[in-house]
Amino acid sequence: MTGLHRPRARLKALAATVCTAALGVALLGVAGTSPAGAAPTASTPAASETAPTAAGGKVVGYFTNWGVYQRDYHVKNIETSGSADKLTHINYAFGNVQGGKCTIGDSYADYEKAYTAEQSVDGVADTWDQELRGNFNQLRKLKKLHPDLKVIWSFGGWSWSGGFAEAAQNPAAFAASCYDLVEDPRWADVFDGIDIDWEYPNACGLTCDTSGRDAYGNLLSALRAKFGTGNLITSAITADGSDGGKIDAVDYGGAAQYLDWYNPMTYDFFGAFAAQGPTAPHSPLTSYPGIPTEGFDSDSAISKLKGLGIPAEKLLLGIGFYGRGWTGVTQSEPGGTATGAAPGTYEAGIEDYKVLKDSCPATGTVAGTAYAHCGTNWWSYDTPATIATKMDYKNQQGLGGTFFWELSGDTANGELIKAIN
Repeated sequence: MTGLHRPRARLKALAATVCTAALGVALLGVAGTSPAGAAPTASTPAASETAPTAAGGKVVGYFTNWGVYQRDYHVKNIETSGSADKLTHINYAFGNVQGGKCTIGDSYADYEKAYTAEQSVDGVADTWDQELRGNFNQLRKLKKLHPDLKVIWSFGGWSWSGGFAEAAQNPAAFAASCYDLVEDPRWADVFDGIDIDWEYPNACGLTCDTSGRDAYGNLLSALRAKFGTGNLITSAITADGSDGGKIDAVDYGGAAQYLDWYNPMTYDFFGAFAAQGPTAPHSPLTSYPGIPTEGFDSDSAISKLKGLGIPAEKLLLGIGFYGRGWTGVTQSEPGGTATGAAPGTYEAGIEDYKVLKDSCPATGTVAGTAYAHCGTNWWSYDTPATIATKMDYKNQQGLGGTFFWELSGDTANGELIKAIN
C-alpha cells in the first residue's frame, strides 16, 4: 500500500508535458542560493504593495490510511507528536472514485482494524463486536480530545483520479453517492466535509481527462447542492502556474464559489522523475535563475489563482514534509546532472524529512526552500527555517492558511508542524 496513492508522484507527467514560458510576475526576493543556516531574506512582491487581507490560520494535515501498514503511523501518533494541538483540520486520504461514485478506499484500515489499548488514542482497546474500529474510530477519539478539530474525507489522489471522468458525466448522482458515504450513520460524526483531489481535470495526470473546462465546476456545484452549507467542501488542485498549463485548463475562478478553500499542491514541481536532472528544489517558493520550468513555483501558482479572482483567504499554501532527490550528482548547487533517483525508504527519489534531517542535512537554500548535497546524493526539502520563510509569504499574501503532505513525514515531536503559524 505504501506510496500507492501518494500525490507526491503527481507531477511526473506534468514536468514532461508543460511548455516553458516566462511569466511577468513580480516574485518574492528569495531566489538566490545561500549556505545552510542562513535565513533567506524576503521582500514583498511588487504586485502586492497594497496591504493584503489578514492571513488565515488554517493548518490542514494529510493523514494516509495506508500509513498504518509499513509506515506504522497511526492516529495516536498525531496526538503523541503534539501535532493535534497545531492542526485545525485533517484531510483523510483517500476514498476511491469508482463507477461514478465515491467508494471506500481501504475498509480494513478505515473501519475494521482492531486497536489495542496501547495503540489507541485514549488507551481503550477495541472490542471484537463494536460497530466501528480502524482509523475512523481513532479519529472519533482524537476529536473528543480536540473538540475544535475537523476531519475532511479526501477522494481521488494520484492513483484514483481516473474515476472522476465517469463521475463528471452525472454530477448529481456522484454527489449523492459521496454524501451517502460521508454521512453513513456509522461514522457521520467523524467527518466534517469532503475534499476532491482530481488529478487533473481536463488535463493529464496518471491518466488523461477530456471532460472539458467546465466539468470540474459542475461536479463541485452538485456537491455543494447536496452537502449544503453546513459541510466543508475543499479541493486539492494543480499548482502549475506556467503559461497554458494545468491551471489554464479549468475554470478554477468560477468553481471557487462552491468551495470553502483550495489546496494548490505547491510541491513536486521537480524530482527524479526526470532521472538525469537537472537537480532542482521540488517545492520552490519563488522562481530563481536557472529554474528548469518557469511557472513551477508556489508564488507563480498563487499569483495566477488570485488573478482569476479567487479570494486570497480561499487559497492555502502547500508544504511537503518530505524531500525529493537524485543520485550520481557532483554539483552542490541546483542545476547539476544526475544518474537517477536517490535511494528512499519506501520509494526511490523520495524520503521523509525525519530521515533526511540527519542522513543528509541541508547544505544550502534556494528560492525559499532547502537543498542538501551529501556524497553523490542531492535532496531538496523544507526545514523549520524555510517553513518560517513560507509563513512570512503566506501572511504577506493574506492566504487562508497552510496545508501539508503528510503527517508521517514529520519527526516524532512534530518539528515541522510546529514551525507552521
